[in-house]
Amino acid sequence: MRLNQFLRCTASAAVVGAVAFGFAGVASAQDQASSVDDIIVTAQKREQSLQDVPIVVTSLSAETLQDAGVRDIKDLQILTPGLTVTSTSSEASTTARIRGVGTVGDNPGLESSVGVVIDGVYRSRNSVGFGDLGEMERIEVLKGPQGTLFGKNTSAGVINIITAAPSFTPGYNAEFTAGNFGALGASGSVTGPINDQVAMRLYAGRRVRDGFNDVDRGDGQRAESDDGNQDFYTLRGQLLILPNDTSSIRIIADYSSRDEYCCAASQLRSGPTAAFVDLLSDGTGVAPPAAGFAALPFSRQTYSNRSTAQEIADMGLSVEANIDLDWFGGSTLTSVTSWRDWSSDLAQDIDYSGADIAYRLNDGENGYGVETLTQEFRLAGATDNLDWLVGVFATDESVNRRDSFYLGTDYNAFISYLLTANLNAATAASPTPPGAIPISPARIGCFTASPTSPAALGGCLYGAVPASGPGLGVGQAYRDVYSQGSRSVAIFTNNTWSVTEQLDLTLGLRYTLDEKELSGLQTNTNGNGTTCGRALANAAVIGGALGAAAAPGILGALCLPFTNVAFNNRIVQQDFDDGELSGTVKAAYRLNPSVLGYVSYARGYKSFGFNLDRVQTGITPTASLFFPSETVDSYEAGVKMTLLNRSLLLNATYFDQTFENFQLNTFNGVGFTVEPVPELTSRGVDADMVWFSPVEGLSFTGGLTYTDAQYGQFTAADLLVPANFANASLLPGSRPSFAPKWSSTLSINFDRSLGNGLQFGFSLAGKYMTQYNTGSDLIPFKLQEGFGTVNGRISIGSEDERWTLEAWAQNLTDEEYIQVGFNGPLQGTAFQSTVQPGGTFYNRARDTQTYNAFLGAPRTFGATLRLKY
Repeated sequence: MRLNQFLRCTASAAVVGAVAFGFAGVASAQDQASSVDDIIVTAQKREQSLQDVPIVVTSLSAETLQDAGVRDIKDLQILTPGLTVTSTSSEASTTARIRGVGTVGDNPGLESSVGVVIDGVYRSRNSVGFGDLGEMERIEVLKGPQGTLFGKNTSAGVINIITAAPSFTPGYNAEFTAGNFGALGASGSVTGPINDQVAMRLYAGRRVRDGFNDVDRGDGQRAESDDGNQDFYTLRGQLLILPNDTSSIRIIADYSSRDEYCCAASQLRSGPTAAFVDLLSDGTGVAPPAAGFAALPFSRQTYSNRSTAQEIADMGLSVEANIDLDWFGGSTLTSVTSWRDWSSDLAQDIDYSGADIAYRLNDGENGYGVETLTQEFRLAGATDNLDWLVGVFATDESVNRRDSFYLGTDYNAFISYLLTANLNAATAASPTPPGAIPISPARIGCFTASPTSPAALGGCLYGAVPASGPGLGVGQAYRDVYSQGSRSVAIFTNNTWSVTEQLDLTLGLRYTLDEKELSGLQTNTNGNGTTCGRALANAAVIGGALGAAAAPGILGALCLPFTNVAFNNRIVQQDFDDGELSGTVKAAYRLNPSVLGYVSYARGYKSFGFNLDRVQTGITPTASLFFPSETVDSYEAGVKMTLLNRSLLLNATYFDQTFENFQLNTFNGVGFTVEPVPELTSRGVDADMVWFSPVEGLSFTGGLTYTDAQYGQFTAADLLVPANFANASLLPGSRPSFAPKWSSTLSINFDRSLGNGLQFGFSLAGKYMTQYNTGSDLIPFKLQEGFGTVNGRISIGSEDERWTLEAWAQNLTDEEYIQVGFNGPLQGTAFQSTVQPGGTFYNRARDTQTYNAFLGAPRTFGATLRLKY
């Protein structure tokens, strides 16, 4: 049957998509699936039954996603064992991890270990793929490195998202939602033919909600009393063009915008510096410390005196063309062209407290943007015993970061209190009570006066001699800009040879050539750095007056990255290029029509990059911001079983992954460091099941992942910057962050006719994970105990789905959990400067750090009305 005749005679939009997209097609049968054979995936860039694909794939249909309340990739994790998705200081910092491996957010220089692909277009960072996904056909989560077919940098896995395509059958739908926290939402779409050769689909959605967290505004510069609200809209328009019988073109244009407040944080533990913050704040500055500075109970109370306003815009255009050719006995040429522009402007209360210590403004000088142009060509065909594919992929990407830092009105006083505490600890002659050494904000000038002497310095600190040197300025401290250009070209092939009816062999290869260049200008403003410069000039005097042991702490406090004179007008210029071979070898053997066994080897690659941040060792700026490429070797052995008259899917896979130069991004309380860890292993078992039960309309889906993840043993000499080892000393031989030993999911879906044209349904989707650490440095205070979440819905509507009314709840049991724990900026010290009794640089008894956390969402509930025609 000719292509356009077939399309015009088909009522299903999903079948239109399947034929028109070629390998990126979709199958609507999943929505009404009644047997395992109905589950179709495109994990190998061609349509296959899930049970014929020799890799671990979690395939989620549109109906399953809707029942579980999935609207973005963060919601997706409740349906996928072994997947965690978190966000940190803004919704622009979203990170996905699979089997305990992923890229920590908050640093645009790092690309993602888990690739996000939406309608065939690769998104280089998870945050760029985070948003309202609109109308979906299905989502496929591919676990393990996918370095052959899915673009670059997929060393841990791929989230492959396929949205609904235009249909030549007219259709309309609308959705209206109301819920707690003032949630309101509306969306709608229309699809149908424009003429005999062109179909369209237009989607629009808007959602608003109040914040989840209460805010104590402290000194009061902030206007908002809640945080973590939602206010975004999305527009997506599509055209499906059938110019002739052998070709199709799909054009997608989209735009989304977020204008929200995010993200204030709660305290996991308030350390000794809490007393200083309280003294400076109008009221309580942070959560009051527990006895003995122990961990605090879970609380949604946050402290923030400055705005956390964020504005994020995402837009793009893609064109996918498929042309059937007579070459090589019949083949299909696919071209995917895309342009995307993602940008953010962010405000931040840097100290996460009620005191006015440090902040960033949403003034156009803080945020980052990613502009990407990609082109992919694939030529694919099949003979009686060979499915073959060759292709080329190229991308040109620009990353621009603007970083602006402000010192608040309390900064001088806060640093003074820190100096007081350090002097008391380091100077035997000084009194013990912190208030006994009169270092007021003005007395910072004791360290910066010129000329001076040990006697003069002592008289200034302990006597009545007035301070004459400069203190730390208030207001903007620096304004940095970074521009990173990246170009990548890859050639690839993926071929499956059916040796016999039972045995298939697959070979995939990809060679990628990456080149990147970084240019940056780090600039101090308003005379910032003068205080640091004067103190450095007086280093010998400070040591003579207070002792050599006290001098480094004083100089460090006055020369933090945001006040360090060495960064003034510092130009950063670096470039690098690298080539890497990745690929896969698979053997799949069908023991009988119901059982497939397979083994595979895959090598993945994640590109090198540059740390787009102020980084220093001690008080010296780090000379190079470069970090090398990350690679992974992965072995798998699995079985896929189709049982009970093809109504039960039961799959299990053993995996063994070894990562080299794992790109670890860590916040140390004053900035981000990227340090390649020499080795990380992740071994375990993935299992999943789907059962279409004998009870009409009742189905079960579940999965289980066991992960034994561990860092290899390493020492300071194995790191790019040996001085970073102290803060990484808990890692050797330990389980990495976000790597629960057990992760399990289960969903129950039921839909049944009630008669008289009515349909009833309910669903429950739950996930449980055992304990894991939420901090990349593995500090014990950042541990999240095992927990589970449940989403549910009850619906009633017409059998023809003209209308459906549902009541729903997310996190039904109101489980309290943290997403990410982190060090409160400037508020204490976690790691010591010498090895402690346990053999690391960490000693809990000497830990003075305040720890904060970004929290998981509370229980939300509401009602949704859907209309469809």
